[in-house]
Amino acid sequence: MESFLSRFGNALSNQPHNLQGTRSKILHDHLLSWEVNTVLIPRIRRNGKAYLLLLGGIPHFPADSGNHGSSTTQGPAATQTSPITHISEPPPSQNFSGYYIGVGRADCTGQVSDINLMGYGKSGQNAQGLLTRLYSRAFILADSDGSNRMAFVSVELCMISQRLRLEVLKRLQSKYGSLYRRDNVILSGTHTHSGPAGYFQYTLYILASEGFSNRTFQYLVSGIVKSIEIAHTNLKPGKIFINKGNVANVQINRSPSSYLQNPPSERARYSSDTDKEMVVLKMVDLKGEDLGLISWFAIHPVSMNNSNHLVNSDNMGYAAYLFEQEKNRGYLPGQELHDSASQEVTGPVFAAHQWVNMTDVSVQINATHVAKTCKPALGYSFAAGTIDGVSGLNITQGTTEGDLFWDTIRDQLLGKPSEEIIECHKPKPILLHTGELTKPHPWHPDIVDFQIVTLGSLAIAAIPGEFTTMSGRRFREAVKKEFELYGMKDMTVVVSGLCNVYTHYITTYEEYQAQRYEAASTIYGPHTLSAYIQLFSDLAKAIATDTVANMSSGREPPFFENLIATLIPNIADRAPIGRQFGEVLQAAKPEYRVRYHITVSAVMMLMAPQASFSNDGVDGTTDRLASAVLLLTSISISTEVLQK
Repeated sequence: MESFLSRFGNALSNQPHNLQGTRSKILHDHLLSWEVNTVLIPRIRRNGKAYLLLLGGIPHFPADSGNHGSSTTQGPAATQTSPITHISEPPPSQNFSGYYIGVGRADCTGQVSDINLMGYGKSGQNAQGLLTRLYSRAFILADSDGSNRMAFVSVELCMISQRLRLEVLKRLQSKYGSLYRRDNVILSGTHTHSGPAGYFQYTLYILASEGFSNRTFQYLVSGIVKSIEIAHTNLKPGKIFINKGNVANVQINRSPSSYLQNPPSERARYSSDTDKEMVVLKMVDLKGEDLGLISWFAIHPVSMNNSNHLVNSDNMGYAAYLFEQEKNRGYLPGQELHDSASQEVTGPVFAAHQWVNMTDVSVQINATHVAKTCKPALGYSFAAGTIDGVSGLNITQGTTEGDLFWDTIRDQLLGKPSEEIIECHKPKPILLHTGELTKPHPWHPDIVDFQIVTLGSLAIAAIPGEFTTMSGRRFREAVKKEFELYGMKDMTVVVSGLCNVYTHYITTYEEYQAQRYEAASTIYGPHTLSAYIQLFSDLAKAIATDTVANMSSGREPPFFENLIATLIPNIADRAPIGRQFGEVLQAAKPEYRVRYHITVSAVMMLMAPQASFSNDGVDGTTDRLASAVLLLTSISISTEVLQK
């Protein structure tokens, strides 16, 4: 996050257009070339007054469809809200080859004003309206006999917080018993930097969020759980296909000098400093009709910059939207991988999970040397930000020495870091010794989720952070070798990033020495990647040898109470005397003459979204809103309709 928590990611999307431009220039340039889908954007005003602008649609241009973790989309039929079932038994066994597949999408937008946006950590970057809604997309995949299952949930958030995951698991356990558990449920964030903050429990993230918002937290939990409930209800027999291929010209490495720190012999094995392979999982029913897809692609999927104030799902959410609306078929990067997927996935569903204290992991570096991870700490270059989110402080990336001015301020406010943590993190000059700060609650997590779910020959590694390019390559190769060593051949290992809890970055040992932003944000020290490889390899071995039941579950992470309250005031909103929320003040015109650019507008009374904004609409005014915008949404912006 910039300034305090800078932008995340190991590869910057080279997106040809900024999504913010869809409100003006891109709309103007592309209006006449395609079918239009209307988009309503409320521009919020206090005292109940808001302006609704009808945009003429969203243009054709390639959108990124992945991140270090995953991008998920699903067919339109799966987005309908289904009756929620309270039956927790597995589906009955039927005589078919394949899996039970359930998909579900639910809104998790919540507040769209008076809440900080998560990602840049920029003070004052608060939400001031809505560009696109945020969704949780759930995929449940179960063996044909119902014996084992997994739930993969992609949430349009910057990342998943540990508190969010714990509460979701608690609600699932209350409703479904042991059907959905910590080992077989993966929650993954899409990494939009334009979603709400305020849903964390560790102090550093709370400060970056400008406080904890229980309102936002409850919105998010409810939306995630609802998407899983819908997917559970929609379970039906189907088949799964996998495909792989390279996607070019959509990413760059934002720290190429760090990449060059890796051994030349290792770099020589690859043609690029970015990982261009996309993996696509295609789900269909027994008639071959699409149910959904999940794609994984190594990219930092952010187009919206830190001047944005509108809640939106950024380019990954936009790609999901286009696919679900069956727009731009053939234009999205990786689209052909879905269309041509023919390799069927077969085999049982397995899952393994451990909670691990990442501050004290002994790592076997080689036959003679053992190293350890460290208590969390952030280096100076963390405060410098990145090339796509510079902080503005007089700190530069690659700083390997402390600064007397900043050290003095830190020591006065937070106390001095211990010699132990300083020595453990070398050559990182410590700016914030978060692992030694516990007031009012720990500043960073000690207990971290490690999780692998396998579906036949596919292994999904739920990574609680962000890999650099070479870290991801080493990790996948090591975990695949571990599977092969114990009899599971030809496994495809995918990295699903930003899962379950957030722990910043994971660089290679060599990249760590350069201490650019990503290395300074590798909070558990120079041997973090080696620890990840070792721990995930243990999970792979347990799955391959059917010894998961013998593994220790580890110490459960805490769930803190009495968190720092939001610092952004929640001001009650009231309609002016003689007015009511949902009242139309100025209706749209009954007809419009054709022009190159057409704006259809109406003015109506809306309360401030934070004052009353639920996952299903504005409280108490939903019906009036629906009737007020009926004219707007029924107008088709095309020359045939508008010609007079």
